[in-house]
Amino acid sequence: MMNARQLKQRIMLHMDPVLLAGLGGFMLVSLALLYSASDGSWGRVAAQFGNFMVGFAALWIVANMPLHWLMRIAVPMYVLGMILLLGVLTPLGVNSHGATRWLNLGVATVQPSELMKIAVPLMMAWYFEKNEATLKLKNYFIATVLFLIPVGLIVRQPDLGTSILIGASGFYVLFLAGLSWRIIIGAGLAALVSAPFLWTALHDYQRHRILMLLDPSQDALGKGYHTIQGMIAVGSGGVLGKGYLSGTQTHLDFLPERTTDFIFAVWSEEFGFIGNLLLLGLYIFVIGRGFIITANASTYFTRLMAGSITLTFFTYTFVNMGMVSGILPVVGVPLPLVSYGGTAILTLMLGFGVLMSIHTHQRLVKT
Repeated sequence: MMNARQLKQRIMLHMDPVLLAGLGGFMLVSLALLYSASDGSWGRVAAQFGNFMVGFAALWIVANMPLHWLMRIAVPMYVLGMILLLGVLTPLGVNSHGATRWLNLGVATVQPSELMKIAVPLMMAWYFEKNEATLKLKNYFIATVLFLIPVGLIVRQPDLGTSILIGASGFYVLFLAGLSWRIIIGAGLAALVSAPFLWTALHDYQRHRILMLLDPSQDALGKGYHTIQGMIAVGSGGVLGKGYLSGTQTHLDFLPERTTDFIFAVWSEEFGFIGNLLLLGLYIFVIGRGFIITANASTYFTRLMAGSITLTFFTYTFVNMGMVSGILPVVGVPLPLVSYGGTAILTLMLGFGVLMSIHTHQRLVKT
């Protein structure tokens, strides 16, 4: 039988202590901030703690997967995700607040788009790994189709925030796989030219969100309310903030979605500019560690996966903070590892589990 020391070594064998410390820091920030944002609801804090425990368990499982296992599950995970996304279009799809994003499986209700945050970059990295020796333009085209199909299905739900994140993860794999700058710039120019057509394809509420970004005061009590209250909370924190549990926008119920999408405004109001710098420092710490793992990845597949996960986490953070600060439209993206929510935390932890597997299995091979 193993003694306590051997058991600890076995548990920590494939865990990266540096990355684990950063994730633990986020858990502490999230639990403390949720207590304030929920007006002292221990039930909400306990539920979030449970979400993190499930997330860390999933992280440990994935971190202990050999790298060839990750490649082996790429295609089945992608196919399963696509089947579930198509299932949302059937009568099994669950509509809530005007959007059909969930699927009722009888024993549970799942959101297939969350699975695709991992499945899409995993599938694309697998595809590029298989064709690394003979990469041609057609391979980049096929890889683009692999992420555009699920993105299109998710936009249709509609879920603009998740589609942006999955689209970004797919683009990052293409970029890291060596897609030509000329093609990237050409695609960007084509997107600008097609902007008027894309505008007409947006839902009414999506167009309103973009218009509210330009001038939220034109509907201050309606479509622009979230943006205005978020900017007021962020600005009212000043340099040092109003103090923990002392945010007026939060505790007088002016700030909407304060435990989820707008939790960054709660932090800004209570801890101010200095607190924002500390929180940004924590994000930079985790993102920087992800880039180090990416730079040290020894195979094409692992480099694409690690880079895509890290850059997508950065995008996740940037979009939420920009949304709350009023420099980006409100697209329903929570603050990663801080906002309340089990599915988002589980998906992120799975991604970090992949990073740890890439780092620790590679380290064991070298030794």
